[in-house]
Amino acid sequence: MIGQMMQIPLTICSLIDHGARYHGNTEIISVETNMTKTRHTWSSVAKRARQLSSALSKLGIQYGDRCATIAWNNARHLECYFGISGGGMVCHTINPRLFAEQLIYVINHAEDKVVLFDKTFLPIIAKLRGHLPTVEFFVLLGAHDEEAAAQVPGLVFYDDLIAQGDPDHPWPDVDENDASSLCYTSGTTGNPKGVLYSHRSTVLHTLAAALPDTLNFSARDTLMPVVPMFHVNAWGVPYAAAMVGAKIVLPGPGLDGDSLAALIDDEAVTVALGVPTIWQGLLNALAKKSSSAESLKRTIVGGSACPPSMIAEFRDNYGTEVVHAWGMTETSPLGTANALLECHINLSIENQAKVRESQGRPPYGVEIKIISDDGNRLAENGVAKGNLMIRGHWIVDNYFRSVNDSALTADGWFDTGDVASINAEGFMTIRDRSKDIIKSGGEWISTVELEGIAIGHPAVADAAAIAAKHEKWDERPVLLVVKAPDAEITEANIIAFFEEKIAKWQIPDKLIFVEELPRNATGKVLKNKLREEYGSILMY
Repeated sequence: MIGQMMQIPLTICSLIDHGARYHGNTEIISVETNMTKTRHTWSSVAKRARQLSSALSKLGIQYGDRCATIAWNNARHLECYFGISGGGMVCHTINPRLFAEQLIYVINHAEDKVVLFDKTFLPIIAKLRGHLPTVEFFVLLGAHDEEAAAQVPGLVFYDDLIAQGDPDHPWPDVDENDASSLCYTSGTTGNPKGVLYSHRSTVLHTLAAALPDTLNFSARDTLMPVVPMFHVNAWGVPYAAAMVGAKIVLPGPGLDGDSLAALIDDEAVTVALGVPTIWQGLLNALAKKSSSAESLKRTIVGGSACPPSMIAEFRDNYGTEVVHAWGMTETSPLGTANALLECHINLSIENQAKVRESQGRPPYGVEIKIISDDGNRLAENGVAKGNLMIRGHWIVDNYFRSVNDSALTADGWFDTGDVASINAEGFMTIRDRSKDIIKSGGEWISTVELEGIAIGHPAVADAAAIAAKHEKWDERPVLLVVKAPDAEITEANIIAFFEEKIAKWQIPDKLIFVEELPRNATGKVLKNKLREEYGSILMY
């Protein structure tokens, strides 16, 4: 017997329509490329999103066509999120930090018809436009600008474009399984790979992300996504904010600690989301300006493991809860989030802190497991370490344009490339990337753990651990350290800092001071480059 319930497609346009209908007057704060602040509402964003959809249709952009964005977190970019996908086209967010060759590759691979970009990135467009044969229109996200028009012949201006659009433009009938947005991996090895999300997967991801035991968003929150909107759809925050009707603060290009601290205080931000390096800058700025960041209740940390010392500093100095989360482009990105269980409430602060170091549990909609190199499922006892596998409603099936080449294992799981452990309560802890973990004398040493300890030293601004070749043990840990400004520290001081924090055999064999660590377009340390340079240093 078939159930007798309505079937309404799960679409991105339904999210913005809901936000406009039931939270229309809720504010959206946007920091523009010139660092001025503008104020909008969910109602005005919805109206302009429809205008954009209408205007793109008038340009001849059709259902399923890819429309690229190269932009900061601001109101016009938010309108693109909903106007492009809501109109049945595909919103392709591009990371401007990619190398020129990678930018050309992803735009041509996606066959983008339109590129919408902030003025910050005008030099990139002027340089690359001749290499992008599928792009029919370049759209500057702003008002008419003669200086920009002189650099890019035929340039279209966003404000002029949407003025031609219909604010009552009806959304097309969108199949929930059709593509809604496209993101490419950072391409640390080989060309970036495209991950093509559907309306259905995105809406299901949105519902799960806002749950109390996930990211815990509500209409009473003021959200500040510092994670860029060009990086995995800003972890889904724009969609979730529209669904719950939260006020949202879009920080534009001002991602330094002072700018973020001012926004938190001025706009009473309750939840901020970003990577650990961003939060270190914020903590430094808060200490400098003697701000208590009174409104900030939670920070969501992803991208890389949050050092335990940072979790403690937020908690002890500002009363801010740090919520670890984990995911990747292929997982939309939410895979797990760390929320305490009822059995943890009466634990000591120290024991709660240990729980919070984990990346958390999967919400309903995804499953995870760990397996050995030969494919056997490993015990979930918090000790066994294995290859982390994931499957679920918003997990990649095939990479874009690789329909006949599944991204999954034969039994339908996606191999994340991470090494992790899972405990009996389902809390998952990333131990390392499989290509980065150190295998010394048959035992594994986590570079993530070594880095977390090192960054806890007040004289250390940044750190990366790598495997170096060793004649006896095959591999041993070497630590690369960036000193904090004006810090006076020696190798012996930092090596001693590891004592009694980990087993002696796991302590790095050597420490090297460097000016900075090489990073890719998403801010992750390029350990392959560090291994190339320092991987044989213990053999000399």
